[in-house]
Amino acid sequence: MQVSVIETSGLGDRSYVVTSDGNAVVIDPQRDIDRVLAVVDERGASITHVLETHIHNDYVTGGLELSRASGAEYVVPAGDELGYRPRRVHDGDVIDAHAMSLGVIHTPGHTEHHVSYALRDAAGATAGVFTGGSLLFGSTGRTDLLGPEHTRSLTRAQFRSVRRLADELPGDAAVYPTHGFGSFCSAAPATGDASTIDEELRSNPALTKTEQAFVDELLDGLSDFPSYYAHMGVINANGPTAVDLSLPSPIDAAGLRRRIAAGEWVVDLRHRVAFAAGHLGGTLSFELSGSFVTYLGWLYDRAVPLTLIGEDEQQIVEARRELVRIGVDDVAGAAVGPITALSAAAPMRTYRVADFAALGREVADSSVHVLDVRQTDEFAENHVAGAVNVPLHELTDRADELPAGQIWVHCASGYRASIAASILDDRGRDVVLIDDEFEAAARVGLTTD
Repeated sequence: MQVSVIETSGLGDRSYVVTSDGNAVVIDPQRDIDRVLAVVDERGASITHVLETHIHNDYVTGGLELSRASGAEYVVPAGDELGYRPRRVHDGDVIDAHAMSLGVIHTPGHTEHHVSYALRDAAGATAGVFTGGSLLFGSTGRTDLLGPEHTRSLTRAQFRSVRRLADELPGDAAVYPTHGFGSFCSAAPATGDASTIDEELRSNPALTKTEQAFVDELLDGLSDFPSYYAHMGVINANGPTAVDLSLPSPIDAAGLRRRIAAGEWVVDLRHRVAFAAGHLGGTLSFELSGSFVTYLGWLYDRAVPLTLIGEDEQQIVEARRELVRIGVDDVAGAAVGPITALSAAAPMRTYRVADFAALGREVADSSVHVLDVRQTDEFAENHVAGAVNVPLHELTDRADELPAGQIWVHCASGYRASIAASILDDRGRDVVLIDDEFEAAARVGLTTD
């Protein structure tokens, strides 16, 4: 058996393809299934089964479309109401995939009906377990996605689910989680790139702490999660439509001008420093890099048309692929090329980019204010003395709380700060983007710790 990993780093997730003797089983596929089909084709296999560990809250699944495209059996845990008819599995069921099989283990916690799949070879030996949002590398899936009234009971269920996996599976069984690689579905940051049951027994809080200690630690550590999660479960339960990865309709400067004037979302995908050096007034900076889709999805108002600006068509196509993974299918158009060629659309604007060393030289100026757009738990751990903390996802509603004067905005690396800077610039504020790692603030003596 061969297990292939398909990374979706922008969302912090993994999908898996298991092949053996020309047969393939796919676990938790993302919506852009062409990546899965390419792996299966490379392995010279045919897909017999597509499995879901749970109804996902952080991305739109490609499972339904993949099963239809390949003729494979679509397997979903029993319990959730669905708008389609897959094979529903319960605890103890076995999925026979010819030279391999997968045993269903009910592992509630991340969701109520969540299951894991124990991978067994033809001789019945367990080689690994696909744990979805249950057992992660050094962590577990978060337990608050179904609402606060369920969080405590799901947290206790999560503890017991992880203990069950450790009790029932061999120590050398590989652990294959879906979440935990930067995903907000992880209760705490995951550690490492591979693991086994034995390794988790030595390090995972669910396996090293008492149940009460685990519950208290997980609940205390939960932070906000992206607002687009509210849409994902509904889309996945109803049945996602086929994906469209084609290039959106081209938009010229006149079209951009109309959309900006109408208050629509016009998003610039270029690097944050390039945006600061020159951009169209009324546009927002969402650099197309690792965190793009998470934060655009968190802030974007889905009721408003979305238009993209990119350096070239490839950048637009890559952004569209990212967006469909969270169900943002309707891109109203795209403009490409040098930003100066689009300058007829709106007045060009700029703002300064600096680092923490520069802030240290100017922070004594009473007209300078520091805005920290990290999460509240990050701010509580350590922050720049005198900084105001408004998490990025709250900024559009709380921007009026900021004091008058120049605003120096930072986060942990510069990415979230660049989005915040563009929001404030669009509101006419005098803004400076701190494009720097937060550790640099401590080195120049700016932090409270």
